[in-house]
Amino acid sequence: MSAMGMLACDEFGRRFIIIKDQDKKRRLQGIDAIKSHILAAKAVSDIVRTSLGPKGLDKMMVSADGDVCITNDGATILQKMDVDHQVARLLVQLSQSQDDEIGDGTTGVVVLAGALLEQAEQLLDKGIHPIRIADGFDMAAKCAIENLDRIADSFPVSDRENLIRVAMTTLGSKIVNKCHRQFAEIAVDAVMAVADPERKDVNFELIKVEGKQGGKLEDTVLVKGVIVDKDMSHPQMPKTLKDVKLAILTCPFEPPKPKTKHKLDVTSVEEYETLRKYEAEKFEEMVDQVKATGANLVICQWGFDDEANHLLLQKELPAVRWVGGPEIELIAIATGGRIVPRFSELTTDKLGAAGLVRELNFGTTKDRMLVIEECKNSKAVTIFIRGGNKMIVDEAKRSLHDALCVIRNLVRDSRVVYGGGASEISCALAVAEEADRCLGSLEQYPFRAFSDALETIPLALAENSGLAPIETVTAVKSRQAKEKNPHLGIDCNFTGTFDMKKQNVIETLAGKKQQIMLATQLVRMILKIDDIHSPANPMGVE
Repeated sequence: MSAMGMLACDEFGRRFIIIKDQDKKRRLQGIDAIKSHILAAKAVSDIVRTSLGPKGLDKMMVSADGDVCITNDGATILQKMDVDHQVARLLVQLSQSQDDEIGDGTTGVVVLAGALLEQAEQLLDKGIHPIRIADGFDMAAKCAIENLDRIADSFPVSDRENLIRVAMTTLGSKIVNKCHRQFAEIAVDAVMAVADPERKDVNFELIKVEGKQGGKLEDTVLVKGVIVDKDMSHPQMPKTLKDVKLAILTCPFEPPKPKTKHKLDVTSVEEYETLRKYEAEKFEEMVDQVKATGANLVICQWGFDDEANHLLLQKELPAVRWVGGPEIELIAIATGGRIVPRFSELTTDKLGAAGLVRELNFGTTKDRMLVIEECKNSKAVTIFIRGGNKMIVDEAKRSLHDALCVIRNLVRDSRVVYGGGASEISCALAVAEEADRCLGSLEQYPFRAFSDALETIPLALAENSGLAPIETVTAVKSRQAKEKNPHLGIDCNFTGTFDMKKQNVIETLAGKKQQIMLATQLVRMILKIDDIHSPANPMGVE
């Protein structure tokens, strides 16, 4: 017998294992199984629904180790949740897919999926087969995406001010909104510095986001180069270097060790002196090899002892040690240098070049970081975030990630739609209109359900802003239908106008399309699962 179960035999002597807690599980089939899935997915959706929009509430997540994270980023909330139910985990993966592909809209996609499943449950109660519901939702999603293409506006990426307005929309619901424009400008400048307009692509590997506690959010800066959380290996080495030639090494300043399993015994003073002299000669040889190439700064992946450090100071060769693998790669890309694994392979043409290398000091904390600027490859940039504590720095990183992704998406596809629920209401009207055209078929019911589900986003935005949700959405929907104006949405910030174009609340077309497609695909997947061995807790969400 074990902690997990016990061994038993049947009447023929064949052994089988009885799993512990088997009596607490139940097998669900058919419509009951689908409704169990919907219940679990709705539980997850309801948790993040209150975080939607600029007035959305934050969630405090406490890990098993006691680490506290405060955020309203949908992907982060779901990632840190303890979810047991298999279908509820699918919603977590859905949010992660949206985050990986688009970077923004992670809360909205989960809220939309939850709303679609809620509508599907009502259709199941009417006796409509799950596959017919899924097919109807697919057709309605195509109709909504076609409508998005119709109402989308072209957006000139060359205009920096336009990009800043889009980034500000993304950051409007984040903790950094007190430095709204500053962070938007940083995100735009970072992306445009590394963007390739011809290929319409952005290499995110060239954008490094570094954070340091202390200071204010307003102290956040964009550095056209690389910031390394290290300082010079010796306090007497110069703090500022100009016209720098960097030797980037993955070999330590240490004498070679004997490649043998046998011990090296030193039994006399003479032998010790010989060994010490050999080590000193090797240290000098290594330093001279580096100096001979013309290098005036060494970036080393490994450490080196005090003797080597002192010799480097004597030979006037500044050095930085214990620089991590990803950082050393970014330095090599930025400076145009080659990573060298052996001193003997180091040559002048493998050195990196930078106009300025300096140490940054931080107030009373005396923390130091190394800034490498005016690099040969000016495309590598670093965003250096400051904040009062670790939580603010981490949330600022997540916020900037969303803004960077949105600007990248605009470089790829420059079309936009308008936020505040405006595009969802427009799509809801288009889908409802299509439902009226197919009155003779069963698909009209999934179409109308899809239309109602799309209205959940503006309803949640109005509710989270303290407005009367049904009255507000009904009024905006009525005006959109009368005026044929797809820019009308929910005035979450109480500016006095419902026109999202005037408010500059802008979202990428690619992000909105992805939301609808991913949510519909997940709902189809859930509606097709009709058999599950589920835990006793049907929701399985803590």
